[in-house]
Amino acid sequence: MADKRDYYEVLGVKKDATEQEIKRAYRQLAKKYHPDMNPGDKDAEEKFKEASEAYAVLSDKEKRSQYDQFGHAAFDQTGGPSYNYSDFSDIFGDLFSSMGGFGGFSDFFGGSSRRRSPDAPMQGQDVQTRINISFRDAAFGCKKQVDLWVYDVCPTCHGSGAKPGTKPETCSVCSGSGRQRVQQQTMFGTMINERVCSNCGGTGKYIKDKCTGCGGTGRIKVKKTYEVSIPAGIDEGQSVRMSGKGEPGTNGGPNGDLYITVSVSPDETFSREGYDLYCIVPISFAQAALGDTLTIKTLDGQVQYDLAAGTQPGTRFRLRGKGIPYLRNPNQRGDLYVTVMVEVPRSMTNEQKQKLREFAVSMGDNPNGNGSGKTSFFKKMKDAFD
Repeated sequence: MADKRDYYEVLGVKKDATEQEIKRAYRQLAKKYHPDMNPGDKDAEEKFKEASEAYAVLSDKEKRSQYDQFGHAAFDQTGGPSYNYSDFSDIFGDLFSSMGGFGGFSDFFGGSSRRRSPDAPMQGQDVQTRINISFRDAAFGCKKQVDLWVYDVCPTCHGSGAKPGTKPETCSVCSGSGRQRVQQQTMFGTMINERVCSNCGGTGKYIKDKCTGCGGTGRIKVKKTYEVSIPAGIDEGQSVRMSGKGEPGTNGGPNGDLYITVSVSPDETFSREGYDLYCIVPISFAQAALGDTLTIKTLDGQVQYDLAAGTQPGTRFRLRGKGIPYLRNPNQRGDLYVTVMVEVPRSMTNEQKQKLREFAVSMGDNPNGNGSGKTSFFKKMKDAFD
């Protein structure tokens, strides 16, 4: 077992991951590496098997507990209970049917497969949407309304798909199993394949008189409005989950979840890195040379900062706790980093120019009338801004 990777690492989840997080991670890997999506790719096939093996253990509370305690030895035939893929085919069957289905799962792993009953409860599909929020709303949180079109249970037939006063009948083709066997003649002889029933679509039921409200699907698309609480500290691309606000389940299964992903509008003053903020404050040469009390804009309002005399262009200082609140701990905040840039006057009067030349001479420089004489003061200023 030394050559096996850690199951949590295989699925890319933490050791305290929830059942839903484990299922979601496996679903993504299974879609990516399933043999039907990667025909002839042995590497994808191995990764699919590896992910499926990890999910088979971590999706079972008892087996996960054994794995957490003993590691891979818990399932090594020489060090604990053994298992094979057919033991978990019902788990995989449920998962793949919720993903839209892939063919040949039991054949891929070998052995017979226990198919999910058409009457078994199944969770509804998750729904995803995106909203735009302001920079300040992302920093301090807010409440937003989300309008979206989702499938819901048909109010006419209450989800049965049958016309009121009637009910679905057991499918005569598959006898309610949802699967049908098809016999085919091949070069290797007679082959019998099992597939989803073409008459009932795998539901095991046949609707003779369909509901006029939903056309027999049991669902209709409706517009719903939800109020979502955006937590303080959320950042671009992060999502808020609303449990049970997705599409309805089937056969009494729970609803899926609603995931709201945020897009954050840029701010004119601040840029963000993690929970820290950055901004640039322009100052005059006189302020940089003599020092001054600056008025600094923050998310919480204006604050005063004493600028030291002789501050150089590009100097950065920090205002602690004036950044973004932490997502999981709003009482803790990042910092605000302020960079000062000295502004060079674009136009001056003759009197101002003369005074500046006199100042330059007093500093040891000797500029001529057109500003192209001996270096220093003006050149140093130019170099600093470049």
